[in-house]
Amino acid sequence: MNTNEINFKDLTITHICKSNLKNSYISVNHDSKIVLKTSKVSRFYIEELLNKKEGWIRKQLLKQEQNPPIQINLEDEVLLFGEIYSIDADEATELRVLLNRLRKPNQKNILRCYDDYYKIYATEYLTLRIKYYAKIMNLEYTEIKYKKMRSRWGSCSSLRVITLNTQLLKLKKEQIDYVVVHELAHLVHMNHSKNFHSLVGEYIPDAKSIRKELKNRQNFIF
Repeated sequence: MNTNEINFKDLTITHICKSNLKNSYISVNHDSKIVLKTSKVSRFYIEELLNKKEGWIRKQLLKQEQNPPIQINLEDEVLLFGEIYSIDADEATELRVLLNRLRKPNQKNILRCYDDYYKIYATEYLTLRIKYYAKIMNLEYTEIKYKKMRSRWGSCSSLRVITLNTQLLKLKKEQIDYVVVHELAHLVHMNHSKNFHSLVGEYIPDAKSIRKELKNRQNFIF
């Protein structure tokens, strides 16, 4: 694997070359870092690809600028329901317990504590929201799973298993409810058809605007 920087117009792009890659990939990280991954290709190919994807890249950078990620001070604060709480708040009790158990309080272990905290909180809070909406929507699922995901807020399988991203706890409550209803609606429509969005809208009045908010958050997608 080789890594180098490419200057494309006014953009600086990190190019990662992997011989085993079959396709080319472009991503814009939450810190506005642009990464291009390809197999061994020519400079001409790269220029053509970047020209083709320039509009998309700049759109992602604009989203980053308009919706900067909320920053917190590790061990002092926690992001919950769209608000920053002090580590001493009641909402952070379980997190304090996890942090106090650390033998080696380095950044990697501290971040793992935060992930564990969100999973614990998600299992409690999101389970209640799923049960609430499943009841009023008259829907049944087979299982709920919780895990940290990089590119999705949630998913629903053909086996009626709903998986929710533990990082949902960082969102506002109305955004969380949208994701819950979104995944439950897939029990009826395994697509994003007009009927699907109509069903979601029956239970989330501001579904369209909330969906737009979520699409603009970092690199998360539905």
